[in-house]
Amino acid sequence: MSDQPESPENQPAEEFSVEEFTKVTSTFVRYRNVLMVKAQFTPIYTDYYLHLMEQKLRHKEDLDQKLKDLLAFLTLHLVARPWAETIAWTITLRAPRVNLFVTGSSLFENITGHLFTENIKEPDRNILYSQTLVKNTEGRKSTIELETTDPEKWIESYYSQSEQRPARAFALDDENYVLLAAQPDADLEWLNGLTKEDVEKILETEETKTLETRRFRFHCGCSVDKILPALAAYKDKKEELFQGDPAIEAACPRCGAKHLVTPDML
Repeated sequence: MSDQPESPENQPAEEFSVEEFTKVTSTFVRYRNVLMVKAQFTPIYTDYYLHLMEQKLRHKEDLDQKLKDLLAFLTLHLVARPWAETIAWTITLRAPRVNLFVTGSSLFENITGHLFTENIKEPDRNILYSQTLVKNTEGRKSTIELETTDPEKWIESYYSQSEQRPARAFALDDENYVLLAAQPDADLEWLNGLTKEDVEKILETEETKTLETRRFRFHCGCSVDKILPALAAYKDKKEELFQGDPAIEAACPRCGAKHLVTPDML
């Protein structure tokens, strides 16, 4: 299946043990008027690689790192945003020709993603598509043109154009990530001048206040029952779909998990 991925419906985070989660800390940097969201992503990456092993999936190292970066930055963005949002980002790149998809829910505190390298139409530019869903609202969509293949710059461009405020994104050592987003009256000169070394020392060099701590895990929640509606058009054309085979594999467009579908399921 190659349909456009949709945002996941998932189980509440409380059903899982706290050890499985990445702890995300939201901190206000006083006098700089900047929100800092940071986390160490080894727990999420561990579950991500277990998922790839179970599904017999393997990505090229550079693309795998970009997907991991996106998983991290979307998680931090979800914590920087209001509660109860589900957000999906799709990155379409010209070279290498690939689509990266990540989606997460602030309500269910989960994140998942997938990499598409086959049957990709060559775009005329690098683009970030964003979709934000909130229950009982129309949601919000935006499209951002990207000038680089650097995930840190993707996030900064997204904040500048879609969020309408400056932000800095940093991938630090040991799978630590930081997002710094300007608040009203932010010290933009300080924000724009930050280096990775500066960011690593913010808790030591600046006056800060911890606002909240959240927990996220890598989890999609897909199942064969959720895949079947996408195949409804073949209910009366089973031979066209199965071509004599007793079953087919349908891949979840959100995480790539393969689900076995038989004709009688339709």
